[in-house]
Parts: sequence; C-alpha cells; structure tokens
Amino acid sequence: MTDTTVRTDGNTLRLPGGVAVRFVRTLRLPETGTHPLPPGLGEFPVRRVSDCPDTVPDGWRARGGVMLPVYLREAMWLSFAGTVEPAALQVGVGKVCAVSGEPWSDRLSRDPQNYLVLPRQPWLDGINSGRGTVRQFVAVPLGLGATVEGQVTGEEVWGGVQLQSFALKEEPLARWRRQERLRRERTPAPGALGGYGGPLAVAAPAVPATAPAARSAGMGLGAGGSMRQEVYEDERPPLDWAETPAGRVFVHLVTPPQWRRITGEEPPPSPVDRAAYTRAGLPWYDYYDQDGQDLAPTDALEGVKPVGDWLGDDLEPWQQPSGGQVVPLKDPPGKPVADGDW
Repeated sequence: MTDTTVRTDGNTLRLPGGVAVRFVRTLRLPETGTHPLPPGLGEFPVRRVSDCPDTVPDGWRARGGVMLPVYLREAMWLSFAGTVEPAALQVGVGKVCAVSGEPWSDRLSRDPQNYLVLPRQPWLDGINSGRGTVRQFVAVPLGLGATVEGQVTGEEVWGGVQLQSFALKEEPLARWRRQERLRRERTPAPGALGGYGGPLAVAAPAVPATAPAARSAGMGLGAGGSMRQEVYEDERPPLDWAETPAGRVFVHLVTPPQWRRITGEEPPPSPVDRAAYTRAGLPWYDYYDQDGQDLAPTDALEGVKPVGDWLGDDLEPWQQPSGGQVVPLKDPPGKPVADGDW
C-alpha cells in the first residue's frame, strides 16, 4: 500500500515522492519595477494543527495540515531544496493554482500547466506572471478582497497555501533512476545526502471537497512586486505522471497574535527593513537557466492587482541594490569569451 502521509521534519514539509518544501521569510519588494530575487531571511516555523487541537479554530481540525505565522504584508518564498527524484507539485493560494490561475484540481493539466516540475524548479517566490517573472507572495488578511483567491474567484473562503504532489509512474521513474545511476558513475558526487530523523506525520484530511459553512479567521496570499524568475514548462510526456496525488497538505497562515494564542510560542521577530539590508551591502540573487522554457501567463493571474491597491501605498523605503550585490546562482555552461572592437 502506498504511503500518502505528509510529514514534518523540523520546519520542512516532506510530501510523498521525496518532495521537500520549506517556507522562507524574505524582503518585500516594491510594487513597481522588476527586481532581482530577494534573499532568504530564515525559515517560518511550522507546526502541526493536530498538536493544538484545543486552541485551533474548529474548521482547521477538519482540514488538518500545518500552520505558520506571518505578519501583515510579510513576503515569503517556497524552497524545494532537498527534493531529489522527479515530482510534480501543485501550489495553491486559497485553492487557486499559483501557476495557472485555475481552480484547485486533483489532476495534473498541461493546458494550462497547473504544476511545478521538481527538482528542476528550485523555488517559487510568487504567482506566475509570465515573461520570466513572478509576483511576490505577500500575506494579507481574509475579508478585504486583496488575496489572489478573492480577486480570481470573488470569494475568500480558504486562505492559506495548498500543496499536492504527484510522482512519476513506475516505468518512467525506473528509467530516470537508471540514467541517474549512470550519470553518477561517470561523475561521482562529493558526498551523499543525509537522512532526516524523527519525522512527525501531518494529520489528514488535508482539503475537504466542499467549502465550509463559516470562514475561520486567518490569512491568505496576495500579489506583491515583480521579480525575475521563470516557472518552467514540463518537458516530460503527460502520461509519465501518476493520475492521482501521492500526498497533499493544507498550510494555514496565522497572525503573530493568533500564533501565540494557539501554540503558546512567541512568533518570529518582525521582518527586517529592506533598505537597511541593501545599504549593508548584503546580496540579492539572479538565477539563470538557458535550457528552461518559461510558462506564459494566464488571464486569471495577469489581472490580479497588487496588495498596495487594497491596503494603501507601500511606504517602506527602497534602495536599489548595486550591480555588485546581485549574485548569479547559475551561469551558462562553459567559460565566457571576452568580446572587443570589430
């Protein structure tokens, strides 16, 4: 019998099929212009809903899953480091697909593509806006209409983040493993990945089939500033993927006061001031992959307005990073050749 249990390993979610997901705190971008990738400023703490049965809202116990604390207008990105074997991962924001803008589905789709291909996609910082960009995930309360969910569906019922993984079918996975074994024999790796100890199972059910009668207090994700990041098109035949999910999990977003009341823990400190970060000369990032094909934007996500249109102007100061502060994370293969006068 296939194990569909999602587990927590510290602050990492481990979905069946070897998918690892971490939620990373980061600097919030201005809502004008297009920017480099902002830095990671530590992980959000993740706790299981089942660990706090007497203090979570009633609806959360039915959904199960995990929770994490976010400040108003705090930005985050999702890291998939540690995912080794190929997997397809759906990411929902209020049960709206962050890749396609379509309603949440328990099936993979290619027209439009409603999933990420791991480990090819190293992270996701926001909703797919196409042309090599995404618009940053920014936390906002439900009820204002500012979430991606509210703007796309006209309702704010779910909030939070939804994750669902799909594995390769047996034959494509066996073929990939053979190819990887041959590749490793030709180029031995310097070290092996260590295992993880003491994982805790995340309670299911994750996402009920119908909306609850009453909405629980919580947070959702809106769209912030634009940054340079591609969402890669799947190059595998569609029939390579399993038809049913390997695992899924509902991630509840709570305010710091809610986090304190529910868990009894102190929330993380408020996010760092982005201008101070840039003035200190600390790095921003750029990721280059010449072989990847970026997914085009969809009408649903192109029409999402930034959080500032709902909550007012972004008054936090902004200082553009210098060219030397932007660190390339992946370069074209081969050594560059200098050009001169012709």
